[in-house]
Amino acid sequence: MAVITKITTQKKNNERYNVFLDHGDGKEVYGFSVDQDVLIKFHLKKGLELDDLDLTEIHFDDEVKKAMNMAAGFLSHRMRSAKEVHDYLATKEIDGPIILEVLHKLTELNYVNDKEFAHAFVRTQVNTTVKGPEVIKKELIEKGIDKEIIETALNEFGIDYQLESAKKIAEKAAKQSKMSSNQVLKQKVEQALLRKGYNWSIIQQVLEESNFEKEDNEIWEALVFQGEKAHRKYQKYEGFAYSQKMKQALFRKGFAIELIEKFIEMKQHDEDM
Repeated sequence: MAVITKITTQKKNNERYNVFLDHGDGKEVYGFSVDQDVLIKFHLKKGLELDDLDLTEIHFDDEVKKAMNMAAGFLSHRMRSAKEVHDYLATKEIDGPIILEVLHKLTELNYVNDKEFAHAFVRTQVNTTVKGPEVIKKELIEKGIDKEIIETALNEFGIDYQLESAKKIAEKAAKQSKMSSNQVLKQKVEQALLRKGYNWSIIQQVLEESNFEKEDNEIWEALVFQGEKAHRKYQKYEGFAYSQKMKQALFRKGFAIELIEKFIEMKQHDEDM
């Protein structure tokens, strides 16, 4: 059993108090420090007797209070999921039972609400990015959000919004693939949309509604561009070997064999002149 002999305010933090104890030997020693709220909760004052259970409860509540203050600072910048708060406190070496108690309190106060967080997260991604629903879903899973909550939150991302964002990605991918065959251009658009998390039904609708098909003159221009690159690479070869290397390279690029042969004939004619 210990008796409180003195309580003083800390110099650097007037919301924390140093508690001094006498353990029965007539000597006053520093016992512990507590937050003002913990001091009030346990009615700590000079002359109060404390047993081991009292000290354990006081210490636990004070650690919870410290962790609550850390969490409050973490939450002050933006909304966080319960897992994000848990992981943050874990990096601060807060014990598991204390983290669980903090999350319980934060949830009761509605400072942490995974349902509200998920809906707000989806709205933000829809309004500020071109991410598709699958990418957003993956990010929410990584933040520890329950799958049922995710599915409900993704209702914020309607088909019209998805098509609008997907078309922006498709247009950008198409511009970057300007000097490609129709086949490769389509593949590039599909790959870009898949990476961003759009499903096949959206991708197919975008391809149907957007006219990315090149005209004959544009296809020839793209073939010449790719053909010149291939020629620089394979010009050291001659005859059949050169022809085969060029055909293989340009066929992989999605160009029709008759156009490839036309380009090769043109290059060979130029070389012979």
